[in-house]
Amino acid sequence: MKVSSRSSERSEAERLVHVPLGERAYDILIGPGLIGRAGGEITSRLKGRRAAIVTDENVAPLYLEALMDSLQTDGIEAVSLTLPAGEKTKSLEHLATVTDMVLAARIERNDAVIALGGGVIGDLAGFAAGIVRRGVRFVQIPTSLLAQVDSSVGGKTGINTRHGKNLLGVFHQPDLVLADTAALDTLSEREFRAGYAEVAKYGLIDQPDFFAWLEKNWKPMFAGGPERIEAIAIACQAKSDVVVEDERENGRRALLNLGHTFGHALEAATQYDSARLVHGEGVSIGMVLAYQFSSRLNLASPDDAVRVEKHLKSVGLPTRIDEIPGEMPPTEKLLDAIAQDKKVKGGKLTFILTRGIGEAFVADDVPSSEVLSFLEGKRGK
Repeated sequence: MKVSSRSSERSEAERLVHVPLGERAYDILIGPGLIGRAGGEITSRLKGRRAAIVTDENVAPLYLEALMDSLQTDGIEAVSLTLPAGEKTKSLEHLATVTDMVLAARIERNDAVIALGGGVIGDLAGFAAGIVRRGVRFVQIPTSLLAQVDSSVGGKTGINTRHGKNLLGVFHQPDLVLADTAALDTLSEREFRAGYAEVAKYGLIDQPDFFAWLEKNWKPMFAGGPERIEAIAIACQAKSDVVVEDERENGRRALLNLGHTFGHALEAATQYDSARLVHGEGVSIGMVLAYQFSSRLNLASPDDAVRVEKHLKSVGLPTRIDEIPGEMPPTEKLLDAIAQDKKVKGGKLTFILTRGIGEAFVADDVPSSEVLSFLEGKRGK
């Protein structure tokens, strides 16, 4: 039997984070059971009655039918496209497939593209939503922890190229984010840990009290207690605050890239092979490297780097380059990947460094020789 998915049926455990961006403001709903209520939440906010769902082969068997039923119950006509899972799906080839599907479904500007999946699907579908008809409505239904606390919020979309990660994309804010925490129960331990790296990042940027809270509460958070919803809500609020202040990454928003400059280079070095390294693992290693590099430059205490590494290691995340399976390219190639990163300005290397836990800052014009020497040392050479 189908039950109407009205927004008034929210559970007491549910949290709402509002992203106040004027005419492009939207809500992030966080709690269990949201996929089954998606139709009601969407129809209460959007005028269109058509939707194109983009998902992947891992997520579709678990949640696509429930989402389709919810949309149908609330009068939304939907089609779906299931893509291969993995980082390599963020490509020009699959972008063309998605845009062709959206156009064939006659999705108009008030209709919606719905991303049902992790960060890869969200980034790809969001890019398609941003360029079809110069922008159609977009709904994020993130099913991974990483996507719920990071990539589904803030409007950054994109795909990878042979030159690097996320080098093609647009800013296209979602109209709604439904973070169904029940979906996290189906994640592998590895994927959940990878998402946790992005949760910890918010504490390391500018919320030392949150990082200390995570050190004490990560176990019940992993176990699915109320600490899980609390941590996701805090992370989403932290990102929302930054996005509202600096939507287009001209200033403070760059802090959200803590660990990402090193991490993206490591992902590129593994050719985005998720069997070797997934995004959150790269971020984990990258954050430790950022703290160690800050210490090397006498910006932060070595004790802070040790504390960060200890915590991330305790939850089961990799913290060293030599933990990445398989052979890595020469250090000069890693530096090339860093130099290609989209956070480079005027050819000068830009890093997010730190003066301590919760004291991240943007460092422009970091000498490449210092980075090269540092990375050589971290590879045991």
